[in-house]
Amino acid sequence: MMPDWLRLLLTRRMLICVLTGFSSGMPLYLLLNLLPAWLRSESVDLKTIGLFALIQFPYTWKFVWAPLLDRYRPPLGRRRGWMLLSQIGLLASIGLLGGLSPADNLTAIVWLSVALAFLSATQDIALDAFRREILSDQELGLGNSVHVNAYRVAGLVPGSLSLILADLLPWAQVFWITAAFMLPGMIMALLVAEPAVFGAPKTLRQAVVEPFHEFISRRGWSGALLVLGFIFLYKLGDSLATALSTPFYLDLGYSKTDIGVIAKHAGLWPAVFGGLLGGLWMVRLGINRALWLFGVVQWVTILGFSWLAWRGVQTSIDGLDRAALAGVIAAEYLGVGLGTAAFTAFIARATNPAFTATQFALFTSLAAVPRTFINAGAGALVEAVGWFSFFIICFVLAAPGMALLLRVAPWNETPPSPQP
Repeated sequence: MMPDWLRLLLTRRMLICVLTGFSSGMPLYLLLNLLPAWLRSESVDLKTIGLFALIQFPYTWKFVWAPLLDRYRPPLGRRRGWMLLSQIGLLASIGLLGGLSPADNLTAIVWLSVALAFLSATQDIALDAFRREILSDQELGLGNSVHVNAYRVAGLVPGSLSLILADLLPWAQVFWITAAFMLPGMIMALLVAEPAVFGAPKTLRQAVVEPFHEFISRRGWSGALLVLGFIFLYKLGDSLATALSTPFYLDLGYSKTDIGVIAKHAGLWPAVFGGLLGGLWMVRLGINRALWLFGVVQWVTILGFSWLAWRGVQTSIDGLDRAALAGVIAAEYLGVGLGTAAFTAFIARATNPAFTATQFALFTSLAAVPRTFINAGAGALVEAVGWFSFFIICFVLAAPGMALLLRVAPWNETPPSPQP
């Protein structure tokens, strides 16, 4: 007889969550991992690379145009149509990026990267809404964990495969190969059914105003502000800690191949394991308790990076150095996998199915603020205080988000989901 946990995982909806996660993670990890590595290998300074985090501003402002995706229906449907259009644009943008030179075309790279981030954020709006609308409340925890895991697996392409290929092929070919990994999501958008949702907005004004009005009415002003504050702060510490991870590893003396083979895999698989384990645990624990338990693990493991920085630059990388890197990253990303699974489920639970795209975009936009604007100063902060002190600051910044759990997700409370 099939175990319950396996039966829960082997469903068509969970397979769809795999594909939504992979499509969503690909372009973001390209901006987070491949782009900084490319720029650093072409001798762009750390401060400039840090400022490149600002190109991700569409992730923080996507709620501005999210109502358009709730209101207007392209030919394939309200969700599938926007998914496919954004994915076609992403494939082209990623491929074209590699044809530019950081030495001669830095301004063009900035603008094309902004366009890529805009298309990626638009795809996220459609994918998040689609996923929320096909999952029942009971499937939210596991479904979002599967999505987050696939999201991280997608990071293997720009964060590992592409880096290894960069030692063998010209950058132009590397970027086109990377772009081709958008094809599975495009095929999914063509094959899946459009979800049926009752109460969808019929006018643009309703699509813009009602999502905010409904959220504030349901929570009250103080409750709404507490939830928004929690969403902003919960991932602040670990987001900042990993903002310049690839340049950090390079500065410690590790090669691009070391990073591609060791660092990325050591981060990926514990995060995948943590996400799946977290999703299954959430079925029993509930989202509130998961936020507490997984958040503590996510918080404490940031200190591993401080220890790695304390060891300093290694003139000759040996097996012990590689094991140290793998161990620290594995612990950190186990915590990240657990924390992100619970956090994403919390965001999904807070949305009303009638206004999924706009509310989900608002919450995830707020969660992206640290990654975009605060992380933009990470390079300057590292140059001012050094890597060790930088990671201690990241640890301290993670504390307020944990404290807010007392108000937004009490240990013994299970708030009802909103009804359309």
